[in-house]
Amino acid sequence: MSSNTTVRTARRRTVRIAAATLTAAAALTLTACNGSDANASKPAAGAESNGGGSSAGAQGSGGKADPAAKVDTDAGAAGKQSSGAPAAGGDRAGSGVERCHTSGLEASFATGEDAAPDPNAGGSTTTSIVLTNAGDRTCKIGGFAGVDLTSENGGQVWSLARSSAKYGSITLGPGDSTDFTINLGMTDESEEGSYKPAFAVVTPPNETASLKLEWPWGALVDQRAATHPATFVNPIG
Repeated sequence: MSSNTTVRTARRRTVRIAAATLTAAAALTLTACNGSDANASKPAAGAESNGGGSSAGAQGSGGKADPAAKVDTDAGAAGKQSSGAPAAGGDRAGSGVERCHTSGLEASFATGEDAAPDPNAGGSTTTSIVLTNAGDRTCKIGGFAGVDLTSENGGQVWSLARSSAKYGSITLGPGDSTDFTINLGMTDESEEGSYKPAFAVVTPPNETASLKLEWPWGALVDQRAATHPATFVNPIG
């Protein structure tokens, strides 16, 4: 073999080895790239664990006895119990007790010794009208009764003003009574500007029918046109 042939053969081997080396390097590079892509397509172990942990944490926060969640749950339970239980005063409100109607009431003036108004007391004296439940059922009453004072022939009517007093309601069983007062500005009947009622027409609260009573007392100062008369009605209850 000539020296030229030996050189060419050596060169071919060198090229083959270099090509093989390049092929192997390319294969390794491709494998590394493929491995990177494969890893990219899957979450890392830590990320998957964190994601699972995050979900578990969310479930845990709903399932564990978190104080705030417990309060909310208890409040909801209490709310359900409260909504199912009758409200305060519900028995009274739902007991079916109606208001007192005129047809079931009797009216009278309180006429005992202490009940008689002092004719010399001016506007500081009072009289009381008693209302009695004459029916056979319990009823409620409260507020202002309407009171009209009338002359003998009914031609002179004085619809009494009402005070600004607060009031509630009263439950009357059969035979029970309550009363309300009327402030009176009394005067001598012989005085000029006096008014002597003959009757008091009483309309119970929230009613239209009335009860008529004879006026048992003396004359009043005639203040039918006054803005703040001394004679006025106070409420029941």
